[in-house]
Amino acid sequence: MKPVAAAWPDRWLRETLCVEPREAALYEAALTHRSASGRNNERLEFLGDSVLNLLVAEMLYRRFPSSSEGDLSRLRARLVSEGPLAQVAQSLALGDELRLGSGELKTGGFRRESILADALEALIGAVYLDLGLEAARALVERLAGPLMAALPAAEELKDPKTRLQERLQGRGLALPTYTVERVSGEPHAQHFEVRCEVAPLALAAGGTGSSRRRAEQDAAQRLLDLMEGA
Repeated sequence: MKPVAAAWPDRWLRETLCVEPREAALYEAALTHRSASGRNNERLEFLGDSVLNLLVAEMLYRRFPSSSEGDLSRLRARLVSEGPLAQVAQSLALGDELRLGSGELKTGGFRRESILADALEALIGAVYLDLGLEAARALVERLAGPLMAALPAAEELKDPKTRLQERLQGRGLALPTYTVERVSGEPHAQHFEVRCEVAPLALAAGGTGSSRRRAEQDAAQRLLDLMEGA
């Protein structure tokens, strides 16, 4: 657990985030997980999530002037998802600054992606409340800039079912059909087997997954692979 000290977290904020804090209590809360005693970061995470989404949407809107609403939504979802946010937090050594309860500390909570991502959003919320929208924008642009530069094409972010549907529609063909062929396992751990068929092309592929949706996505990807090889 992070010890309470007069310099925490001011030095880290200044040196790592380039933030000059005014209301220290906001940042202390942002870095305090609910498992620890005292004010925690849940409310700030709620606020920071909205601020982050707004600012990332603005960045994408300006960077990709020709992209559709759907493409921009997929790109934003990629940037603000748990994995990328946790990667940013790790690059900042944010986990070393967290206050965690003893249970989370013992189980390595300072490395858990969900905790790191939530804390990063909470910090953005704290900056917004303490220093305003422009300071939050500057922070988000510094943190999200490298991620945005590494984004794949929006087309690559579409899920397999969407890509298959668009491929078929582009060729004037009927939509694929999905059939659940088998469900096995206990109710809390089911396994689905699904068949995806495109009758006009005489192509079909099977997929599996822990839910019907995942099995359908798997089958759609396999059918796309068949189309590529045809």
